[in-house]
Amino acid sequence: MSSPPAQCCLAGYVLLCVSDWWVLAALYAGWLYLDRDTPTSGGRRSEWLRNWSVWKHFRDYFPLNLIKTVDLDPASNYIFGFHPHGVLVAGGFGNFCTEASGFSSLFPGLTPYLLMLPFWFRVPFFRDYIMCGGLVSSEKASLSYLLSASRGGNVAVVAVGGAPEALDARPGALTLQILNRKGFIKLALKHGAQLVPVFSFGENELFDQMTNPAGSPLRWLQDHLQRLMGVALPLFTGRGVFQYSFGLLPYRQPIHTVVGRPIPVVQTPSPTKDDIDGLHSLYLEGLTTVFEDNKDNYGIAPDKHLHFI
Repeated sequence: MSSPPAQCCLAGYVLLCVSDWWVLAALYAGWLYLDRDTPTSGGRRSEWLRNWSVWKHFRDYFPLNLIKTVDLDPASNYIFGFHPHGVLVAGGFGNFCTEASGFSSLFPGLTPYLLMLPFWFRVPFFRDYIMCGGLVSSEKASLSYLLSASRGGNVAVVAVGGAPEALDARPGALTLQILNRKGFIKLALKHGAQLVPVFSFGENELFDQMTNPAGSPLRWLQDHLQRLMGVALPLFTGRGVFQYSFGLLPYRQPIHTVVGRPIPVVQTPSPTKDDIDGLHSLYLEGLTTVFEDNKDNYGIAPDKHLHFI
């Protein structure tokens, strides 16, 4: 996923380095070094920023909705498996990094953290901004930090399909990259965190994407760059500001993010392969249930089903 704000922040820092104010850039570089562990230690959230009124406009643009199916006990820690990744993870950001959709009212006592690629926490200024929203690094140490909180109440939101799944994000797509994604399952077992499947209906409807089937030259290049940089580079188009045929803004399509039922997990400090595979199978069943039970409400045809790869 690309981020124009990150690019602007990086450009601003470079300009600061070559200006008469280069001392400020040097001081900030020292701050980056001293603060290097914060993205893997819970970040530095700001409730003031999470409650900015601008997020209500962001919510209403699509519009964006967060749907709760059951109450969640704040004494436990949770991993929310977010699907699908989409191009921008718009549902993940709007619902879990802001209060626009009322997360704290729906789930009192829980604190959400959206995990993001470590790359973005190396971008000057941008890193501080995203941490204020509750974003943290997706490194293993970061997830372990959240799940080891003895008081409970932490929610680690993981876009399980990751950057590679963004390359398949287009209207109508229901393919999820999950069969070989078991790291979050292992950590859930090690820490005894409950697993909650989350499906965001409409997430893949926000952009069109250039055709890039597996084996095509474009897909080969995208996969190569993704492995090299750790960041997906989907070639997408949306709408413009004053016209609807072309642009980089997302289409105004409703997003309904459904939080499913938790899957109880028994803490297993040294889980075996069978433990991991068994819980992974239960998770896939739970995710399928969330999709099948709700698809009729959000315009998905009865003959459409999730495809796991």
